[in-house]
Amino acid sequence: MNLLQYPFNSAHILQKKRALKKELAAREGLLEKKIAIVSGSTVGDFKNILELFLLNAGIRPTFWEGEYGLFYEEVVFDDGSLAAFAPDVLYIHTSSRNLRHWPTPAHSAADVQAGQDDEFARFEAVWQAAKKLGCPIVQNNFEAPTFRNFGNMDAWDARGRTHYVNTLNARFAAAAAATPGLYLHDLAYLAAQHGVRAFSDDMAWYGYKYACAPAFIPDWCHSLAGLIKSFFGLSKKGVVADLDNTLWGGVIGEEGPDGIEVGEESPAGMAYAAFQGYLKMLAQRGILLAAASKNDAAIAEEGLARTDNLLHRDDFLAFEVHWEPKSQSVARIAQSLNIGADSLVFVDDNPAEREEVHRALPGVETPPVAAPEDSIPLLDGGGWFEVSALSADDLARGAMYRENARRQALEAIATDYTGYLQSLQMQADIGPVTPGTLERVTQLVNKTNQFNPTTRRYTAAEVEALMHDPACITLAGRLADKFGDNGLTSVIFGRITGAVLDIELWVMSCRVLKRQFEQAMFDTLVAEAKKRGVATINGTWRPTAKNLMVRDLYATIGFSLTAETPEARHFTYPIPAGYTPQNTVIEVNTPHG
Repeated sequence: MNLLQYPFNSAHILQKKRALKKELAAREGLLEKKIAIVSGSTVGDFKNILELFLLNAGIRPTFWEGEYGLFYEEVVFDDGSLAAFAPDVLYIHTSSRNLRHWPTPAHSAADVQAGQDDEFARFEAVWQAAKKLGCPIVQNNFEAPTFRNFGNMDAWDARGRTHYVNTLNARFAAAAAATPGLYLHDLAYLAAQHGVRAFSDDMAWYGYKYACAPAFIPDWCHSLAGLIKSFFGLSKKGVVADLDNTLWGGVIGEEGPDGIEVGEESPAGMAYAAFQGYLKMLAQRGILLAAASKNDAAIAEEGLARTDNLLHRDDFLAFEVHWEPKSQSVARIAQSLNIGADSLVFVDDNPAEREEVHRALPGVETPPVAAPEDSIPLLDGGGWFEVSALSADDLARGAMYRENARRQALEAIATDYTGYLQSLQMQADIGPVTPGTLERVTQLVNKTNQFNPTTRRYTAAEVEALMHDPACITLAGRLADKFGDNGLTSVIFGRITGAVLDIELWVMSCRVLKRQFEQAMFDTLVAEAKKRGVATINGTWRPTAKNLMVRDLYATIGFSLTAETPEARHFTYPIPAGYTPQNTVIEVNTPHG
């Protein structure tokens, strides 16, 4: 049993933290990341529990811990130790306990505003100074105060403590929206969820300078780890939902489409409808939605056709409805969506079905859904779908997958594969990474695991630095065809030394595999490299549990293997004087950045 699976028992985690760390640290394939923590409160136990949740998320952290209360000084007046640590994430561990200008009834509105301006300027100075670190900056917002100056009037009077925190949080939110690389950890929501007075334990602060009651440290760390893992593409990508007693009440095979419970006619029906609405919202922001149910497919589709459902058949990108084991359904869904099974969350009210899936596919999350009203809190609280940026491609992902299904249907009846590719009428835009594509490029780089020979990860600041580095070539490729736009689906970063270009990163979405898009990207890379005086291109494949598919990528496009060890395969490609483009089916446009 995973003690860190949501919903978890905080007391058990605190009691067993050493044993948990030993178990989690033994896992293979963990991402090595450096986390710097500057704080306004005691960090020790907090850091230890955060480590557990990061390990559980697939990250092996190394910490740099600042001195108590010196979050401002250690960043703004860095003595060099923080910069030398070169963190992958900077976390500013502050709370309402660190606010210095609380309003009182004796203050004027101008006094309150001046105090808040000073408060905001102090944190803004930290964020500005931290930019030199070139990593994501995570800043807590502020939990509500444990008491109010004016009771309910506190919410609207400028001298109210509640009003002060709310308006300061709004300024923090605006700053995060306007500042690349600055992210808010929503401490205000977390404290409200658990109850501010219970969460913000006065005696824990007075006695130990803990920003929250010790019992809530695991909740805080779980929430923070969810945000951090999203920076590195470790959030889940899809939901697989059962139907009977999960999306509606009752067993449709026994009660018929008219007998299931969903909609406004009963409290339980309303709960099922609300959960459908929640899943539809996830799908709208790019989470892949599929169904796996032991049922007759025709009857299940009749049930989904009911107008009181919020989800219908065409909302599901995969529909595994039959009598085979659910684990087989989930595995097929992962394959059809071109993602790993460990990128899925499986939602089923039946504990036996959850156990069967968990045993066969241990990487799949299986939250213990029971009553319909528990489904949304479980999926929302689990943090599996945390996101730190949302691109236009995310919002269009469902449509892209449906268009891909139409391509696959056409491929299935094609007798000539090259003719099939030509019939797609593909067009690509391939050019340098630009400010307009920076966010999507960073997202693709950090979430792509299969077509990724080196599995290197980059922050937005690092990608931006490459954009302006004259020794680097950056390419971002977008592919469209007669069925629709696949979005920005491939990225290459290369570094030039003399007449040699080393490919440091090459990623591509599996949605566009085997369409000569990798050849089109390479053709463009060769053209740009020749302009820069490059004579030879080198590439490396470093094996992981997920990138076996690109083991021979470089060999297939003409590279020669020069060295091979268990850790890597190294390839080289002398650019021929009369290079012949390898792509023959995609019309390529190469805009300038």
